[in-house]
Amino acid sequence: MIRSDRAYDAPRTGSSRRVPGRVAAALAAVVACTALAAGCGIRSTSVPVDAGAAPSRMPCRTAAPAATAQPLESIPVHIYLVCASQLVTVERTVEVDESSSDRLRMAQSLLGELQRVPTAEERRAGFSTDVPTDLRVTAARKGDPEGTLRLSEQPEDLPAEALAQVVCSYAESEPLSSGGSVLLGGPGNYTPRGYLCTTETKSRPGNVPTLGAVELS
Repeated sequence: MIRSDRAYDAPRTGSSRRVPGRVAAALAAVVACTALAAGCGIRSTSVPVDAGAAPSRMPCRTAAPAATAQPLESIPVHIYLVCASQLVTVERTVEVDESSSDRLRMAQSLLGELQRVPTAEERRAGFSTDVPTDLRVTAARKGDPEGTLRLSEQPEDLPAEALAQVVCSYAESEPLSSGGSVLLGGPGNYTPRGYLCTTETKSRPGNVPTLGAVELS
């Protein structure tokens, strides 16, 4: 069969007519995207940009402590509290007036720490104290051996753990210790005695060895 010239010259109505339309639509989309990027201030790039690591929520530092006036001298001390039926040392800070930082002032400061209710953290760890809150300590009397401290209650009348706490806290304090012991007396006329803080005293606070009154003369 012979095709006519008209059949050869007539334009095709299929896919060939739709090609220009698709190209125009694609170009329009590119122009629109470019306009949007320019309007938003976004700079297009074909290379990945390293913006750095994501900001951390942790400051990684603590604020510097504020400077405060220190009218008294703060010094670290160690006292003994009761924990699991034993004596265990705890560090505290006491303030001592430099103009009167003598043995008696130190003894009073340590006694005050022993009488304080342990902190919440210390209580959670199992610490407690048996030292009576009304116990007082005073200086030696005339005729007492050098270094004697007088308690407002006879030492032997204190609860065993309380006496052990006082003895070990005093005996291991350099200003109060006398050859590894501490000299304690009561309110009466009894001769002061030397009390020792030993390893056994710390593990069994119910037993506080003494040097005896004779050896102090």
